[in-house]
Amino acid sequence: PLVSPAAGWTCRDDCKYECMWLTVRLYVQGGHRVPQFHGKWPFSRFLFFQEPASAFASFLNGLASFVMLLRYKAAVPPASPMYPTCVAFAWVSLNAWFWSTVFHTRDTAVTEKLDYFCASAVILHSVYLCCVRTMGLQRPALISIFRAFLLLFLACHISYLTLVRFDYGYNMAANAAIGLLNLAWWLRWCLRNRPRLPHVWKCAAVVLLLQALALLELLDFPPLFWVLDAHALWHIGTIPLNVLFYSFLVDDSLYLLKANSDLFKAD
Repeated sequence: PLVSPAAGWTCRDDCKYECMWLTVRLYVQGGHRVPQFHGKWPFSRFLFFQEPASAFASFLNGLASFVMLLRYKAAVPPASPMYPTCVAFAWVSLNAWFWSTVFHTRDTAVTEKLDYFCASAVILHSVYLCCVRTMGLQRPALISIFRAFLLLFLACHISYLTLVRFDYGYNMAANAAIGLLNLAWWLRWCLRNRPRLPHVWKCAAVVLLLQALALLELLDFPPLFWVLDAHALWHIGTIPLNVLFYSFLVDDSLYLLKANSDLFKAD
């Protein structure tokens, strides 16, 4: 078959793929539900892309993050207090979308772990970004302690999943809990600062819509046309949210720069 060896497809892997579809056809012809294989729905391979819709959507998310990073760096001077934290967040996000694209292109034990671990890093960095914006600019010592705690948590999380047991339920529960913390923290700050910071609606919209999109994962239906499943729809939905969140970061960083400039002039 015309499958690129560079993507890691072996004769054995291709045999598994063909046997999977033989099984699916037998199930469907017999009037049974579409089966899952190792907890995953069957997807129709396109070239060497194992899950083409999710892979393409992940690539577009990474592209959107990269374009918005360039826009951020062009619009915001490095003197802005949030500049290093926002740029670091962009690179962590880009890394996660890269590995998400790789994982959905070729699902292996290594690419799966890299996708999951990098996704956890993005969620934790979003919490860190929120902490820096809401408290850290006035309390640098506190943010250093919090950063060390988050890094320790990430290290323990990865160590447990790698060295003890790769527990899908625990991984999902941990990321969901951190995501809810992130949602509550950002929303509280947005509501408190809405009167004086008109751009915070962008941040509030992003965190709310992200949680709403996450509910797609609960639907878990067989892929439409053997390509488009709930996970792919989740990745497609996050593309405009990436753009909106970076737009918020640009507006907020410029506001902080102006506020610091006005304070300096007053002094």
